Amino acid sequence: MDRIWKWVSGFGAVLLLLSHVTSGLEVPLDPKVLEGLPQPPTITQQSPKDYIFDPRENIVIRCEAKGKPHPSFSWTRNGSHFDVEEDPKVLMSPGSGTLTIDISGEKAEAYEGMYQCRAQNQHGTALSNKIFIRQSRSPLWSKEVNEPIMVQTGISLVLHCRPPTGLPPPVIFWMDNNFQKLPLDRRVSQALNGDLYFSNVLPEDTRSDYICYARFPHTQTIQQKQPISVTVMNSSPEGDRRPGFMLPLGSTSTKMVLRGQTLALECIAEGLPTPSISWHKIGGELQSGRTVFYNFNKTLMISNVNEGDAGDYRCTATNKLGSVHHIIKVTVKAAPFWVSAPRNLILAPNETDSLTCRVDGDPKPNISWFVNGIPIENDPKDHSRKVEDDTVILSNVQTGTSAVYQCNASNEYGYLLANAFVSVLAQRPRVLTPPNQVYRVITNNPALLDCSSFGSPIPTITWFKDFQVSVRNADPYVIHENGSLEINMAQPLHSGNYTCIATNNLGREENHVSLEVKEPTRILKQPEYRMVQRGMSVVFECQVKHDSTLTPTMTWLKDSVELPPDERFVVSKESLIINDVIDDDKGTYTCIANTILDQDSASATLTVVEVPDPPTDLELTDQTDRSIQLTWTPGDEHNSPVQSFLIQYEDLLHQPGVWVNLTEVPGSSITAQLLLSPYVYYSFRVQARNQVGYSQPSDSSAKYLTNPAPPDENPSNVQGVGTKPDNLVITWTPLTGFQSNGPGLKYKVHWRQKDVEKDWSSVNVTNSSHFIVTGTQTYVPYEIKVQAFNDYNHGPEPEVVIGYSGEDVPLSAPDDVQVKVHNSTLAEVHWEPVPTQSVRGKLQGYKLYYRRERGLHGTEEEFDQQEQHLTFNGNRSEGMLPGLQPYSVYSLYIKVLNSKGEGPPSPILTFETPEGVPGPPSFLRVINPGLNSLTLNWGPPVNNYGRLTGYTLNFQPVNTTNELGPLRKFSFKANETTFTLSSLNSSVLYKFYLSATTVRGPGPNITEEAYTAMDIAFIQPTVETDKVPPVGPVFGTVNASAIEGGAVISWEYFGHHKNVFVEYNVENSEEDWKRELVNGTHSHTIKGLKPGTTYRVCVLARDGADQTVHKTNEVSVTVPAVPNRQIDIATQGWFIGLMCAIALLILVLLIVCFIKRNKGGKYPVKEKEDAHQDPEIQPMKEDDGTFGEYSDTEDHKPLKGSRTPSNGTVRRDESDDSLVDYGEGGDGQFNEDGSFIGQYSGKKEKDTHEGNESSEAPSPVNAMNSFV
Repeated sequence: MDRIWKWVSGFGAVLLLLSHVTSGLEVPLDPKVLEGLPQPPTITQQSPKDYIFDPRENIVIRCEAKGKPHPSFSWTRNGSHFDVEEDPKVLMSPGSGTLTIDISGEKAEAYEGMYQCRAQNQHGTALSNKIFIRQSRSPLWSKEVNEPIMVQTGISLVLHCRPPTGLPPPVIFWMDNNFQKLPLDRRVSQALNGDLYFSNVLPEDTRSDYICYARFPHTQTIQQKQPISVTVMNSSPEGDRRPGFMLPLGSTSTKMVLRGQTLALECIAEGLPTPSISWHKIGGELQSGRTVFYNFNKTLMISNVNEGDAGDYRCTATNKLGSVHHIIKVTVKAAPFWVSAPRNLILAPNETDSLTCRVDGDPKPNISWFVNGIPIENDPKDHSRKVEDDTVILSNVQTGTSAVYQCNASNEYGYLLANAFVSVLAQRPRVLTPPNQVYRVITNNPALLDCSSFGSPIPTITWFKDFQVSVRNADPYVIHENGSLEINMAQPLHSGNYTCIATNNLGREENHVSLEVKEPTRILKQPEYRMVQRGMSVVFECQVKHDSTLTPTMTWLKDSVELPPDERFVVSKESLIINDVIDDDKGTYTCIANTILDQDSASATLTVVEVPDPPTDLELTDQTDRSIQLTWTPGDEHNSPVQSFLIQYEDLLHQPGVWVNLTEVPGSSITAQLLLSPYVYYSFRVQARNQVGYSQPSDSSAKYLTNPAPPDENPSNVQGVGTKPDNLVITWTPLTGFQSNGPGLKYKVHWRQKDVEKDWSSVNVTNSSHFIVTGTQTYVPYEIKVQAFNDYNHGPEPEVVIGYSGEDVPLSAPDDVQVKVHNSTLAEVHWEPVPTQSVRGKLQGYKLYYRRERGLHGTEEEFDQQEQHLTFNGNRSEGMLPGLQPYSVYSLYIKVLNSKGEGPPSPILTFETPEGVPGPPSFLRVINPGLNSLTLNWGPPVNNYGRLTGYTLNFQPVNTTNELGPLRKFSFKANETTFTLSSLNSSVLYKFYLSATTVRGPGPNITEEAYTAMDIAFIQPTVETDKVPPVGPVFGTVNASAIEGGAVISWEYFGHHKNVFVEYNVENSEEDWKRELVNGTHSHTIKGLKPGTTYRVCVLARDGADQTVHKTNEVSVTVPAVPNRQIDIATQGWFIGLMCAIALLILVLLIVCFIKRNKGGKYPVKEKEDAHQDPEIQPMKEDDGTFGEYSDTEDHKPLKGSRTPSNGTVRRDESDDSLVDYGEGGDGQFNEDGSFIGQYSGKKEKDTHEGNESSEAPSPVNAMNSFV
């Protein structure tokens, strides 16, 4: 195939042209192509070269061929013409060359021979193979007398079969008189020629019915040889001996095999003991895929032999006495075989091509050429044909030179015959691929677009994408020799329409296909491993992403098969739910997402678990008084390994029915050594635990009672505490019945005063856990111990603990109390501790009592001060006293403290605290605010904490963004409480900070904010201490004045509430009051009120802290009505006439425009109106029924002689005679009598065509302006 590269201008791409210049054209099998296409004969079916027939059946020699026109058939037999019509026993099938020969009643041998079929039409002659016909034969066994064989034990033996020669050769086997096959083994074996070999005979080999049978497969007959009798004697048995070969003989032999056949090598050895056989290829290895050993390794077979199987093969026979070798030299010959058979050619006139017949074989085959069945050298001379050994070169072929060529290759081992026709055709291209096919592939998969074509000369195939871009043979595109276009890894950008064009010198034909590259189907969220308890539910998720044009189907499998039909399995779009899981649900679950193009799958395993089954077979062994061994058998783990075993016991003697945990052992254990206590009647049980939980308890074990013994331990938690000054109460935690170790449990209580008494006092206590010692001294230490004993002896020696007898209140008070004042709020107190013996108990600490008696400031009001106390734990002699008030007189005393109570007080001591900073002023108010002044009024601090020296005032302006201006400062004397600030800016918010001062400095600030404008209310002051509410009414005078369409409300306000509202309602109306929030102001404008209507108005205040609503009295205000100035002009006759004339003119203009439009299309203005709809035309307002205004720069200009106020309303005293009332922008409204007084308001359309030209809807004003 030659490739011609051509540059295609305009596309900037390389166009790949495919052409077959010297290659023959394959004939397609498409019936539409074959119809009417001339074709020389081709043999399609024939009998095998070697045909062995059964004489009981007809001979059928097959020969089928095709061609156009259909070929006729003839036969030769043994090289001569075989006249089928002359022999009535021979029948040729109609339209076929197959012969059926009826050999019934005839001698079949008469039809043996070499047959060959010829199929011919006007374009040539094809030949079949030479078919060798032979009759199958099954001759009888030759008569012979078999002498009985007698042989000593251990000797080797061969029983010959020598079957008759049959066609084909018979199958040999040995049986006895009962038709039972003789057993074969390493010692007794059957050779390939049918003989029976004994490596050494044994007495059990003695028998009289060794019979060789021959089965002939074609005739299905079996013949037998006369029985052979063998007697094995044991009079002088043969001893052990080295191996020796029985077959083949000698040390070497040869074997020839043909290529492609099966090589069979055998080695049978004798010896005692029986030798074993092994094989080895010298200088090579045995091919494991083609090598098989049979007959207990005595036969080696290699299938499909090739030249590499030639060589020396060594078989080795080995027993304990030695080994022996035999080498078989294998040579491989070959009948002729194809390297490259000639193929049919379809050539266009004047084309050149060749037929090649390449064969191989050993020896090298001879090649002969035939034309239409005639040796090529006997065919008339053709100058366009040239024979060169295995090649026939055809040059510049012409129409009418079609023929069938035969190549015959032969050597001594066989022959090959091949037919190849040469058809000279001239055919325009045909595209065989169906048109408009849609190929769908998944992204990153290969896409193969077919373009199968036929034509002579062979068409050139070119491809185009989307009807214009040529496809070149380069990555990612591959154009195959058959014209198919392959995209190695298709991507979405490769989607589109493709065109393939088949071209030769006789014409061209194209075909269109399309390619759709789809997104792959992928499982985004795969199911995950689940371990679930039996009876629960489990969910496997399987979320799929797929191409939007493909619809996936979800399939779930369990262990690679479909889910069982069970309603517990709930399959949804992206999940599988298994309810009420059972043990059989365990396994691997696979979700498969399928589309018509691809699929994806994911799997997860479900493990069903449950608590383990309880252990069984509890057994007690190795019993002693203090230990026992418990053994059990674990139950089913239910897919969750046992982690541990819990062993429990029941004490039937002391706590029957109560199971106590004894120990826990690892899950791998099935036995445990248990430690026991005396005098316990044991019963044991075991629970298994896995990841799910504990199993049910096992059945109880056998019961076991341990012998009594003295106690192993004494009571715990022994304590000695006195409850009275003259006693000591000894308590302990008693032993349980399990701990008693025997009957008669008692306690021996010992005590003695520490470091005073040497001898112990003791008492025995039964059924109690305490003992009271009386007559003790107050709070002295005692040594205490409690020992357990029972009827069998005492327990171990107990530990000694220290206890104390009862306490009493202290006897002494602290001495030498002193105070050191550190500052106005902190003092340090010192005292002399009391003697230890006077405490009469455990010292808890010292308790300091103190009280503020009065202040040092003469004007301060005095109140009863509550006594306070402060406790200092431990044996202390000083402490700090914080939180004192400055400039005050305090008194204090101290008591010592123990567990029983407080001792007597120390003498009272007084001390003074120095001055401190004062508290904030009690209030700060702004009164009489003016345009440029504010008056401040304040009160002195509630707590001066010293001698007041004055006040400090700081203030600064606050702008509209809450930013603070420069700070100014004023100082005042202590007796000043009022100050007026002047030269302030009007309508400005000021923030004030006021603090009181003593000699120690200024105190905290009180803050306040206020406006200088009259209509701005002050904001509630923020006091950094407790706020003092204002006294008196919250609201003062309320005033109301009407404006056009609304009302202005003003009021006086003295409150601190966060939320202030104005409420209003139509007078004598049942409608709800409307409310507007007005925080931070003293006036408010209510807008949108109905003209000519009277309203009730009030002001109220409230917030979250003060739920009381403060409300002013109601005031009334009447909104003025808008005067009607259009009544006069609208009712005048001249105005009505003018409007009618204008309407008539407008109607005429509309008719003219309609006629012109029908003649010449749309006006330019109308076209632009249609293309650019005015977005600013507003719909009718729903709230007042007026039309929306049209916004235009020029339209907003008032008419000449008119005035427009800033709020958009027309006042009474303006434009009485202006036509503005008929223009735009007014609110339409009605008088009290219902007459319309609003302006005409028409929609306007704006167009930018021809500068500032505009198209307006007709209105009275616009109509009159058009005539000016």
